[in-house]
Amino acid sequence: MKGKLVVLASIILFTSCATKKFNEKWLSKKAPETFKARFETTQGTFDIEAKREWSPKGVDRLYQLIKYGYYTDVAIYRVVPNFVAQFGIHNDSLINKSWQKGIEDEPVLVKNDSMTIAFARGGVKTRSNQIFINLKENKRLNTLTYSGVSGFPVVAKVIAGQETVLNFYDGYGDRLGRQQGKINEFGNAFLKEKYPKVDYIQKAYFIK
Repeated sequence: MKGKLVVLASIILFTSCATKKFNEKWLSKKAPETFKARFETTQGTFDIEAKREWSPKGVDRLYQLIKYGYYTDVAIYRVVPNFVAQFGIHNDSLINKSWQKGIEDEPVLVKNDSMTIAFARGGVKTRSNQIFINLKENKRLNTLTYSGVSGFPVVAKVIAGQETVLNFYDGYGDRLGRQQGKINEFGNAFLKEKYPKVDYIQKAYFIK
């Protein structure tokens, strides 16, 4: 009986610690009209500028992700040459799942030019925690219709460190885009064993 109580206490303690990593109230935090942030990566740093007028709901979510420390040891797992660099699957599966609540869809107001940033999505209200950086002018992403939703609204743009973005390892191409299930399940351990050259976002924070 004593052993069972110890196990139960351990489960409660683990659950309590885990839930402290995410607060539902964070998802209602509104972004300022414009903000800048720096991303530190295994290739160096790059800076972004976001403007809420481009996609209010999308920029709010990006702001929330940065403000509450989501981008810590996050793999830049999908780098397709001359197309996009995508990231946002958190190494901690609980944190990853907590941030997967989709936001409302919005129209494309800014073109998907080179170095612009948009949320990945696979249907209606699926923009959540994954974003991509356009590595070239991707005109078709302005109007591409998929599963009932059209286009990918830009939320920010890389304003410094473009060379860092272009140096992300792209030798795996789109193979890892088809491995999202395993990345979600096994996290960075899977990537480091099978795809050791993947680059990572180490942390992100606001700058003036």
